[in-house]
Amino acid sequence: MSRTPTPSSASSPASPSASPSAPSSSSSSSSVPVFPSACSSACPPARPVPPFPPLRVGRGGDRLRRALRRRRRAVSAGLAVAAAALAVGGTEAQASRGAAPAAVRVSPEPAQQPAAVRMVSAPVRIADAATVRLLRPGDRVDVVAAERAGPPRVVAEGARVAELPDPDQGVGDGGALVVLSVPRDTARALVGVGTTARLAVTLC
Repeated sequence: MSRTPTPSSASSPASPSASPSAPSSSSSSSSVPVFPSACSSACPPARPVPPFPPLRVGRGGDRLRRALRRRRRAVSAGLAVAAAALAVGGTEAQASRGAAPAAVRVSPEPAQQPAAVRMVSAPVRIADAATVRLLRPGDRVDVVAAERAGPPRVVAEGARVAELPDPDQGVGDGGALVVLSVPRDTARALVGVGTTARLAVTLC
């Protein structure tokens, strides 16, 4: 006796073809990796902003402006000083280049001092004895010669009175002697004039 095939038995051969598709779906789902969320562990929780006083910007800005002004003034002053120093240095350098060489001062040779004048004592007869009595040693006198032929003239100037002899030793005509300290040439002139003219003295 033969059996007719049933639908279940007829479709059974096709079942093996459907079975291979199942592994493909499982393999596709396993190829995509799944990572845990990192934000949930790294990000801190949100916190509210604490209250704070209002910021005042105006005062800080004024301080900054004042500091800038001071700095500008300091820089300007430094530039002015540097310019003045350069100007002075240039002027001095120009003057040193254009100035004539300084003259060398040569000290003059010391003038030869005149030889010491040798003083001598000259006794002189003075016509007026009363005038001689007024004199003292150390006085300075000028000796004047009164000649008959001409006007009086000064024979000795500033002669120093060295000695006054005793009036009793005066000359017979009423005159008086006086010793004068004068140079040698002046002493010779007094002796020569005393023989021809009357001599008088005046206090210096």
